[in-house]
Amino acid sequence: MTTAIAPEYRRNVGLMLIAPDRRVFVGCRVNQPDAWQMPQGGIDKGETPVEAACRELHEEVGTTKALLLRESTAWISYEVPEERRPAYWKGRWRGQAQKWFALAFTGTDADIDIDAHDQEFASWRWIAPGELSTLIVPFKRAVYDAVFEEFADLI
Repeated sequence: MTTAIAPEYRRNVGLMLIAPDRRVFVGCRVNQPDAWQMPQGGIDKGETPVEAACRELHEEVGTTKALLLRESTAWISYEVPEERRPAYWKGRWRGQAQKWFALAFTGTDADIDIDAHDQEFASWRWIAPGELSTLIVPFKRAVYDAVFEEFADLI
């Protein structure tokens, strides 16, 4: 984990949306059918991390029915393999530095609409936290391990 963000890392937020039964929300990316992840997204200019987290919750999960439980104590960075870096990054970043937020989901499954905005996920489901390590792309596993450790008392 890091506290400072190197300039070659894109500022980003990650969301651990926790159901009342302590399972977490994961989505399967539209453009990578083997890539499951928790919601995440970039921080726009002039936006705070918590504002970005609220926006990303609405854009990627299609809901605002959640309560903020905790913010990660540090930024957590990871490198994206060169062959998987988005073309729109144009070589500007080699990875992402993320601030993570634990959120308690207060709605029902009917309140989730992954088609509400530009669709990032082809499908979604609730899973036990231990299941995600087998579904997540390998280059994000250390990030998820750190997030699960930091929010362990919530899940």
